[in-house]
Amino acid sequence: MPNRSPTGRSGRPRSATADAAILAATRAALVELGWSKLTLGDVAMRAGVAKTTLYRRWAGKNELVVDAVAELFDELRLPDRGCLAADIEGVVHQFATILDRPEARSGLMAVVAESTRDAALRERIRCSIVERQKRLVLEGRARAQARGELPPQPDPTEAARTADLIFDMVAGAVVHRTLVSAEPADAEWIQGLSRVLLLGLRESGRKPRET
Repeated sequence: MPNRSPTGRSGRPRSATADAAILAATRAALVELGWSKLTLGDVAMRAGVAKTTLYRRWAGKNELVVDAVAELFDELRLPDRGCLAADIEGVVHQFATILDRPEARSGLMAVVAESTRDAALRERIRCSIVERQKRLVLEGRARAQARGELPPQPDPTEAARTADLIFDMVAGAVVHRTLVSAEPADAEWIQGLSRVLLLGLRESGRKPRET
């Protein structure tokens, strides 16, 4: 497991086993206790480690919870189903399934709420969750371009802007559907999202008409 703590503290090498136990304990505590009652002491007890072990890795509760949630989204994989539409549907289904887990719902909603008044926490969410999961967009777009399903984007600035937009559309739609509207992201809804996204991608790839 990569070191996600930005503190860069020196000392004994980190234990991947301890990290995994701490992050799992954090998610369990979130479900059972909620954000307000969760403490690093409770997490340490659940994980079977000393509190000093947590403080060597994370500066506080905010950072710990973000990393616990980020680990769940690291499970996402882009399937190769032969076409972009099916690939999108596969990864959206995975995303919705993760958000259906109580620890993902509790953790994500908690850190997003806290981040409205904490700029450093917003930045950690962006780096630990958003930027890391944009890999799925980049991988899917490159695969679709290699198949001839999407045109290349030689301008790196425009390509980066498009990747940001794709991620925002997919992540925003799934989070709103499952966590805000509390509606199921079923096969019909996922297929509809995929169709709308693909229409936009293909339209954006067309050359503008000359006037």
